[in-house]
Amino acid sequence: MNKETCKMCPLGKHEKILVAIDVSEYTEMVANQALNLSGYCRSTLFALTVIEISPESMAMAGSLPFVEKMDKEARTTLDKIKAEAEKRNVDCETFVRHGLQPHRYIVEMAEEKEVDAIVIGTHGRTGLKKLLMGSVAARVIGYAPCSVLVVPLKGAVSLKNILVATDGSKYSEAAVKEAINIAKACPSAFTVICVVKPGRPSEYREEAEKIVNQVKQEASQAGIEAEAIVQIGEPHEVIVEVAKEKNVGTIVMGRHGRTGLKKLLMGSVTERVIGFSPCGVLVVPS
Repeated sequence: MNKETCKMCPLGKHEKILVAIDVSEYTEMVANQALNLSGYCRSTLFALTVIEISPESMAMAGSLPFVEKMDKEARTTLDKIKAEAEKRNVDCETFVRHGLQPHRYIVEMAEEKEVDAIVIGTHGRTGLKKLLMGSVAARVIGYAPCSVLVVPLKGAVSLKNILVATDGSKYSEAAVKEAINIAKACPSAFTVICVVKPGRPSEYREEAEKIVNQVKQEASQAGIEAEAIVQIGEPHEVIVEVAKEKNVGTIVMGRHGRTGLKKLLMGSVTERVIGFSPCGVLVVPS
């Protein structure tokens, strides 16, 4: 993305953005995406690192050198981000927190600062790939009061070519609205997809066709030409494959999907898409 790509903030009026980073080789990629977005939106950027350590460990004299080392590394990294923000004329505040359950500190800061979006990376570091995305990212998405942009470990994030996945639920409606706003601002190539699981009655396919055509009509009313896709398969596999085929820069999804008899997508689909996505995933709350 560059400043010529979008005439205004591609995610709407985002005055405050929070980026949550750890100290790793992944930090620069996540921070750079947050800085880019803050630059486009003229947002204040809050950069937060949570050092995952228990209060008991912090109180032990033998652990103090380790804690101090981690703290110093975190602050050095944040200072670099702040310096880069100054070069880009982005207002930036940095924070370090200590404690267990990092997602709680991230969500609390998002609420405290009333941020409009959280930018976070994803790591598949949970044992036996129990979660395909990092457990911190998964919990942040689950509790965040705002949209969350998940930056992939490999691959680029762009808003020039977006794919919105929908099942017609209220959660998907919010994602569709956000995707249309992005496409209007950038402008972007726009694709909407609805995936029906194998073995479903024909009524599911018919309903899926209605859902994507409705989104296509909404996009058209906003002056956006949309491509509508309905496919049969495992939702996360199809969504990721279409994203690869179309060289999508960002997938837009709701936090949850439908449940019960009319289930087309389910909440875990979002998590699985993030785990395998070749691009950024914007998760939108209802």
